[in-house]
Amino acid sequence: MTKRPEEIALMADSGRLLAEVFSQLDRMSLAGVSTLEVNDRVDAFIVEELHARPASKGQYGFAFALNASRNEVVCHGVPSSAEVLKSGDIVNFDITLEKNGYIADASKTYLVGTVSPDCRTVGSGDT
Repeated sequence: MTKRPEEIALMADSGRLLAEVFSQLDRMSLAGVSTLEVNDRVDAFIVEELHARPASKGQYGFAFALNASRNEVVCHGVPSSAEVLKSGDIVNFDITLEKNGYIADASKTYLVGTVSPDCRTVGSGDT
């Protein structure tokens, strides 16, 4: 399907806004924060600051703005008030954002505090 230039511009705007969400997360101290609190902050930022919609919220009954996959959870973890991030954790946040009918979808993995060297090299080709 070919997109018109104005559609491509709207897609780019959604992507730019999602990049802003991750920039906010980059500046956030994650240690001591629950994955549900991260979700709530992201939800509020998307809605109140970016005037967009968290696209995963409400999809298939999902109640959250993001997926939070901590440590052994491979993907699509559910945010929880009981799941508090601590130094040594590895967490991936998967976020979708919709603006003007166009959805951007991305995820980013964060190392919380001090993560062991063994965990830092997983998947790097080292054995």
